[in-house]
Amino acid sequence: MIYKNSPITKTKFRNRTIYIKRDDLLDEKFSGNKARKFYYFLENDFPNIKKIISYGSAQANSLYSLSVLAKLKDLELDFYVNHISSFLKQNPKGNYKASLENGANIIEKPDYDLQEYIEKFLLDDKTLFIEEGGRVKEAEFGIKILADEIKLWAKENDIKNLKIMLPSGTGTTALFLQKNLPFEVLTVSCVGGSEYLKKQFFHLSKNDCSHPKILEMQKKYHFGKLYKEFYEVWNEIKTETNIEFDLLYDPLGFFALANSSYFEEENILYIHQGGLLGNETMIERYKRKYF
Repeated sequence: MIYKNSPITKTKFRNRTIYIKRDDLLDEKFSGNKARKFYYFLENDFPNIKKIISYGSAQANSLYSLSVLAKLKDLELDFYVNHISSFLKQNPKGNYKASLENGANIIEKPDYDLQEYIEKFLLDDKTLFIEEGGRVKEAEFGIKILADEIKLWAKENDIKNLKIMLPSGTGTTALFLQKNLPFEVLTVSCVGGSEYLKKQFFHLSKNDCSHPKILEMQKKYHFGKLYKEFYEVWNEIKTETNIEFDLLYDPLGFFALANSSYFEEENILYIHQGGLLGNETMIERYKRKYF
């Protein structure tokens, strides 16, 4: 099982040279962004813990990654969601299906603030609570390893003025990368807009000197909603680079990068987000809506 030291691929996108940090090539069951965030919990033992508790959406990448973590650690996983569609219940696919197969308990709680509910009623000394999307201080452990890999690669290849690009949900990976790198980290908010993302940064670090640069979008995009231009850019990237990317975060990541002045920079390293298991249901949704 490979959980670190992913390769870096040199490729071209829209006639610009770009490097891709291939975190999709970490272990297929524990890859990408979440593998880095949860690496601390994989590497350390928690002898008194019997259960992991978290929350998010029924198709979240974090759900699947936590289900793998729980299985590897022989722990229960209770994952709380506000809603599971009747179609998904009757036709389990993607992260939802794989997580159930790993033994996850996916618990529906409509009309609840899930974090508040968990913190008020469910926590004890035998439970490990991991906030939505891995927004926890322990995430820095694995992300620092990612930063060290990038620094070593840049040094070995004599690459200066490197720009790091990745999309953000909670912003945890981008924040801890910027904290641990001498290079500028760029990101775009996939959830809730730039003001939401700034609040997430301050939740983890009051020092705004370690906050990444947020690329602003002229159009507001709603997380999880289908946009034809996202599918088109995803397909364009796949065709040009021969690399499949995540359909939820990466299209906006590339869209933001390509429409910014940073796209003219000589050395750009894009962090692949992994999460390819979720593409199964995303592709079906796009085909039903647009094709």
